[in-house]
Amino acid sequence: MLQLARALADRGDISVIVAVPDFIHRRMGQYRSDDGTGVVLVPLPSGVQDDGGDEPPGAAVIVHAMEHRMPSQLDCMLSTMQGVSCIVVDLLSSWAIPVAARWGLPVVGFWVGMMATYRSVTVIPELIKTGFVTGSGTLLSTDVNGEDNFIKHHHDLGVGDLHILPAKLKLRARDLPWLVNGAVSQKTRFAFWLQLVKRAKSLRSIIINSFPGEDGVDSDGYDPPQGQQFLHVGPVLLNEDLKKKTSLWQADQTCIDWLDTQSPGSVIYVSFGSWAAPIGPDKITGFARGLEASGRPFLWALKNHPSWRAGLPDGYIENVAGRGKIVSWAPQDDVLKHEAVGCYLMHSGWNSVMEALRHGVRMICYPICGDHFVNCAYVVNMWKAGIALPSSDERDVKDCVKRVMEGEEGRRLQEKVNELKEVITGEAMCVARRNINLFMEETIKNDEADDSIEIGQETKL
Repeated sequence: MLQLARALADRGDISVIVAVPDFIHRRMGQYRSDDGTGVVLVPLPSGVQDDGGDEPPGAAVIVHAMEHRMPSQLDCMLSTMQGVSCIVVDLLSSWAIPVAARWGLPVVGFWVGMMATYRSVTVIPELIKTGFVTGSGTLLSTDVNGEDNFIKHHHDLGVGDLHILPAKLKLRARDLPWLVNGAVSQKTRFAFWLQLVKRAKSLRSIIINSFPGEDGVDSDGYDPPQGQQFLHVGPVLLNEDLKKKTSLWQADQTCIDWLDTQSPGSVIYVSFGSWAAPIGPDKITGFARGLEASGRPFLWALKNHPSWRAGLPDGYIENVAGRGKIVSWAPQDDVLKHEAVGCYLMHSGWNSVMEALRHGVRMICYPICGDHFVNCAYVVNMWKAGIALPSSDERDVKDCVKRVMEGEEGRRLQEKVNELKEVITGEAMCVARRNINLFMEETIKNDEADDSIEIGQETKL
């Protein structure tokens, strides 16, 4: 959101106020005031109990606060502002859409993931209508007599069979971001997505953090609803200047000095993201032993918290010192563009995927939750820019590193990544810049058409 805000502020006589929940704001100490960019970060009281440590509050607590606490707080905030011409809403915070409507303000949605994950969510009402899924998110099948029955092994149903995304992705139903294990959590999560889809229907424009043509030449195609437009801007948000000072965590800058001592293309970079839930001690142990067994230098961004580091073997950090470097958080963009990095072992978070493509780094995908599985399928099966790690076992980790870093398969992966890098930094970048300009032109036009806002007055977003 901050990168989008700075991209907008760079293109007009506007100021941009980014309102975030207080538990995020307190983690962004290095970016709490306007530093000359035209962007101000402000906290939105959430009522969520949080100590500001490495582990964020739970999802259920956050969702409850968004629906029952934050709307009134945003109302109060808007009542103190003058000259607001538009509200850009992260669609995962769709509760803000009706708030903006009450104030008569234009609203534009912002989808932080790829277009494919948005598609997988927007088809939910149609899947309910056609009988593929119940109102609580359980998949159904229809027998020869036309009677609906619960699918005993519904998680193995192919997404291609549901005509949601291209069949070549080889996705299973269990990979959809709205289908999670556990009946209670699934019902709650499904209700969240249904609410999002309902609210998003009222939007005229949705900004997408991706690039046009993400489905390649085999795209099934997806036309926006009548009266709605999608604006792909992802490549613009990868601008290195925009990414400065936007990390939630304090990065260890010694990473770059350490990378300077390594051979070109030799280092495995490992990170499971800034917000993913812990994967468990046994899996951390498998990764640790696999990385050590690979015999290659590695840089591992691993939170310094028992929930993440409990699985490290005794004396591990000392044993791998010199060849392996473990830090709490790395300056990821600087790491990925460093010539010493040869591959990225990742959780398949969308921002991380985009950053890897931007810098031409091959990927080993180990999806954890949410949209990770869809993102992984695109990296592996659509773009051929990486491989999927079947498990966290030592042998699998070692073998996958070898496949990516050596031989003919590794060379083919690098060719595909390089092709995508050219797309993102070339044609897709041009489209993204045009879309940013289009959004700004429409915002200014709406501003000038509003008699209550003086022409030439600074516009606020």
